[in-house]
Amino acid sequence: MDKRSIKIQQILAVILVLNFLVAFVKIVYGTLTNTLSMKSDGYHSLFDGISNIVGIIAIFVAAKPPDKSHPYGHQKFETLASIIIAILIIFVGFEIIHNSITRFTSEISPNVTNLSFLVMIGTMAINMMVTEYERRKGEQLSSEILLADSIHTRSDIFVSLSVLVALVAIEAGYPIIDPLISLIIAAVIVKAGVSIILSSSKTLCDAAQLEEGLICSLAYEIEGVENCHKIRTRGCIGDIHIDLHIMVRPDMPLYEAHAISHKVMDHLKSKIKGVSEVMVHIDPLKEQ
Repeated sequence: MDKRSIKIQQILAVILVLNFLVAFVKIVYGTLTNTLSMKSDGYHSLFDGISNIVGIIAIFVAAKPPDKSHPYGHQKFETLASIIIAILIIFVGFEIIHNSITRFTSEISPNVTNLSFLVMIGTMAINMMVTEYERRKGEQLSSEILLADSIHTRSDIFVSLSVLVALVAIEAGYPIIDPLISLIIAAVIVKAGVSIILSSSKTLCDAAQLEEGLICSLAYEIEGVENCHKIRTRGCIGDIHIDLHIMVRPDMPLYEAHAISHKVMDHLKSKIKGVSEVMVHIDPLKEQ
């Protein structure tokens, strides 16, 4: 495996441990105090950990070099893992909705203590640190899965904040707020899952990754390029593929035209972060 993939796996492993720790505390204490919103938030964190496991496996597969069955490489397995994570997130959201509706007809009364507030504030602090750490590393390593997971973890902060509101309301004598807050948590979770699916599907459907004008302006910086057209881009963060046609003088020797195409390739790779492959087609300039 390359250094980038190993670093991403190490980051996910650290976050995995933190997610399981946070989930264990919330689920256990939420169960002991019959606080549905806290327990729901705990299951949310538990599935965060499961998604980290999916991510570690996906990175291992995505790091494999191109082969006969996957000549363009295995990078999209990372994108596929992001969608699997999103589906898990949405599943958790609907499970929380079911539990919340059941609680409305239940006579169970939550018990809020000072430790309840300490648990939520402590886990919120951990989530805030994880979110910023994962976002920075995702940008540095151009990792789609780290950036997707950081978006999800950021939503955890707002979820935990809503649980704190629920705890205050319960202590004030309004236990009905507990399942209501759980429904809000579920809505946030489902929204985060849908946003990840929409973002990742663009990669799987080969949506354009770069502006044509940017590519053309860079191509024109190479001496000998007379025209630039038929530009196509696809791929994902850190693995962008570019196809383009350039026109050169019709009387130019083939070896010179070939050298210009390589200059264009190298120039685009050096100027645009995340470009892994550039295919340049050479056409003779047509006299107008």
